[in-house]
Amino acid sequence: MSEVILARHGETDWNAAEIFRGRFDVALNETGEKQAESLGKYLSKIDINAIYSSPLKRALKTAEAIASYHSLGVHVARGLIDFDFGEWQGLSHNEVRERYPELYARWLDHPEQVVMPGGEGLEDVKRRVMAVAHRVIGTLRGGVAVLVSHRVVNKVLICAMLGLDNSHFWNVRMDACGLTIFSYRGGKFILNRHNDTSFLNPVKTAALADF
Repeated sequence: MSEVILARHGETDWNAAEIFRGRFDVALNETGEKQAESLGKYLSKIDINAIYSSPLKRALKTAEAIASYHSLGVHVARGLIDFDFGEWQGLSHNEVRERYPELYARWLDHPEQVVMPGGEGLEDVKRRVMAVAHRVIGTLRGGVAVLVSHRVVNKVLICAMLGLDNSHFWNVRMDACGLTIFSYRGGKFILNRHNDTSFLNPVKTAALADF
């Protein structure tokens, strides 16, 4: 049996301010750095065999905080990069709602139908991120791997691992530095734990929206 731990990166100023990040290389803020350190300590007791990360520095910094406790390097996996929000990137939640009212409404009601102008759709994310997951499983041979990525990417990956399509995207929540753990047995992913942030209790931070 293998185990895959999915982790979202720590907080950034942009997700705290509800600005669409996408491929913009936004750094962790002070709270996010503390969250990443807490995550690293929490996972220090687990025998981890490999750590993979999105190439964006908010994910890489989080992955490096985990790796520092295990004498491991971080494998950069391009397939774990954040969702390409296209024209929405760098815009606030309110700006998107005002400039793209019809598309924004469809994003909330039927995310599986949306392809971002100048960006990608959730099905594009599913293809690339599942390719990473299967590649990782193929090399683990009963070990434990951590995949550090982003909110949208992890939500899509969780749905796919559970056999759900992307219409269930909004039924999954993924908080900053949240952990979701799957075991892999008999060709199936089995959910063991979801969006665990219990280790962040010492980090005083306001609860954020699903953004």
